Amino acid sequence: MMPDRDGTTANHWAELWLAAGFLTRLPVPRVASASGDLARASWAFPLIGIVVGAAGGVVFAIADHLGLPMLACGLLAVATTMLLTGALHEDGLADSADGLGGGDASTALAIMRDSRIGSFGVLALILSVGLRGAALAGIADRTLVFHALIAAHAVSRGLLPMVMLWFDPARVDGLGATAGRPNPPIATAAAAIGLLLALLALGIGRGLFASVLAGIAAVAVAQLARRRLGGYTGDVLGAVQQVGEIVMLLCAAS
Repeated sequence: MMPDRDGTTANHWAELWLAAGFLTRLPVPRVASASGDLARASWAFPLIGIVVGAAGGVVFAIADHLGLPMLACGLLAVATTMLLTGALHEDGLADSADGLGGGDASTALAIMRDSRIGSFGVLALILSVGLRGAALAGIADRTLVFHALIAAHAVSRGLLPMVMLWFDPARVDGLGATAGRPNPPIATAAAAIGLLLALLALGIGRGLFASVLAGIAAVAVAQLARRRLGGYTGDVLGAVQQVGEIVMLLCAAS
């Protein structure tokens, strides 16, 4: 039995590094992956959110200690999370906004693959960064800022495997297709980890309320993508994460 446990542990570590290497720019061990491996590693997405959120919280605390205005503290925290992730999800949000604001499904998908950013994409980024920065600035309890960032980044990433499970990819190629489809236990584990972290960070009442609203928002984005594009893409997953994070932070600030 011991070799099996050792093998399972090694697989979990490999999946954790794979998730970290994909979702962040952290210098983690590189893991060779094949089609579908990212879906199997998606249970670890909310754990990566802990690291990203904590980094933003530390920068917020330092900026606050230096006496910077609260909005500046919030924006610096958001900038830190974007730097840590290489603005992966922000890029997806911008591309999704441009595509969903376009014509039919084929035109929208072509727009989303264009490296240039359009008006809808710019506006979506402005709203995303602005809302997150303002939400953090509006949280009176400095300790809650740190907790809110962890909860927001964990829950928003924990929702992604559920979208990958419930919805179909819009393309036969691209990230949406090659990442694979997580099985129900993996998707459930990711959502449960995110929810547990939200309850611990924000308290049962606020954490549950924020997580439910974030889940509803994520489903709404995915449903819109299915209606307009025929399914989700990697960019749509980025948009889902961004919307979930915004909702979580706004709930924490309310």
